[in-house]
Amino acid sequence: MSAELDLSPPEVPEPTFLESILRYGLFLGAIFQLICIMAVIFPTSKGHEQEESESADGKATEQMKKSKGPAPQIRQKPKKESKKKR
Repeated sequence: MSAELDLSPPEVPEPTFLESILRYGLFLGAIFQLICIMAVIFPTSKGHEQEESESADGKATEQMKKSKGPAPQIRQKPKKESKKKR
C-alpha cells in the first residue's frame, strides 16, 4: 500500500522580522501582566506602611479643615417660574 511513508518534517517558513518582533512583544506583555498581578497579590510591606501613614496625614488635614468653622454659604437666587403664553 504505502511503501514509502514521508516522515520528513514539514517545511515551515522562517519567521519574518515583524513576526519575531510580535512574538517577543507578546512575551514581554505577558511577563508585565504577571508582575502586575503578583504586585496586587503580594504587596510590599514598605508600600503598605507608607499608605497607612499618608492616610493618617490625610485624616489630620481633614480634621484641621473641619475645625476652621463653617464654610461661607453661597447665596442662590430662586429661579423664576414663568408660564408660557400660547
